[in-house]
Amino acid sequence: MVKPVAPAFSTEEFIIPGPGGAIPVRLYRPGTNSPKLPLVLYFHGGGFSGGSLDDAEYPAHFIASHCPALVLSVGYSLAPLHPFPAAPEEAYAAAIWAARNAKRLGASLELLVVAGDDAGGNIAASLTLMARDRAEVHIAAQVLIGPMLDPSMTRLGDAEKLKSDLTAEQCAKRYQQYLPTSMQRMHPYAAPLECLRLAGLPTALIATAECDVLHVEAEKYAAALISAGVPTQVSRFTGIKHAELHTHLPVMHDIVNFLRRQSQHPDLNFNIQHEDHHA
Repeated sequence: MVKPVAPAFSTEEFIIPGPGGAIPVRLYRPGTNSPKLPLVLYFHGGGFSGGSLDDAEYPAHFIASHCPALVLSVGYSLAPLHPFPAAPEEAYAAAIWAARNAKRLGASLELLVVAGDDAGGNIAASLTLMARDRAEVHIAAQVLIGPMLDPSMTRLGDAEKLKSDLTAEQCAKRYQQYLPTSMQRMHPYAAPLECLRLAGLPTALIATAECDVLHVEAEKYAAALISAGVPTQVSRFTGIKHAELHTHLPVMHDIVNFLRRQSQHPDLNFNIQHEDHHA
């Protein structure tokens, strides 16, 4: 994979406090001294039981250098050793830490953004619900890339017809490890698509892949956000599979443009967009 061409920037790895111990993070700092940089919390994919900070390298690098923004990639705990609610609680702790340290980091507290792909998209979406409900930190926007949002799996697309690289069987295994009890699968912080209270959530960008069983549920979530009055943009990328989405260059450009608009006009309203972005 070709690295994105970008101005010089730095990365730093350290740990921050979490509810169950230290949380490893990686900070991407762009080569600019602007005092109004967005601060993006990024959550990697991996189906809740896999993945690492390295899996977020491409999108975190691209967003940091092209937006520009400070990006804090969060290494949350993984199932089955650490099932729900470990990951979203650590995400929430990371958001609290980021808000308290935004000024020191050189970022704008008013431009705190959450983003993630695959399971990380679930965690990012859940974090927006937690932040709204607990009212300790304000999140300005959310970016969900091929998110897993429906543990009931009742909105999955047909893997064979879609030529999806992700199957229902794989999704079931992931959710079984992350949500070992059936009651957990209805909890809004585990299943954002089941949440009946979506009003007051931050502006959203949702990117989906045509060849992905998850695009149906992600687009239904976008429609639900719109119905709740949340400014939302959703784009479907044609010919793209689930695993390719978070490193697909047009997706990255959509994210950067979205974040730039938020930086300049945080109250912009979007209409739902089923745009066909060709590979």
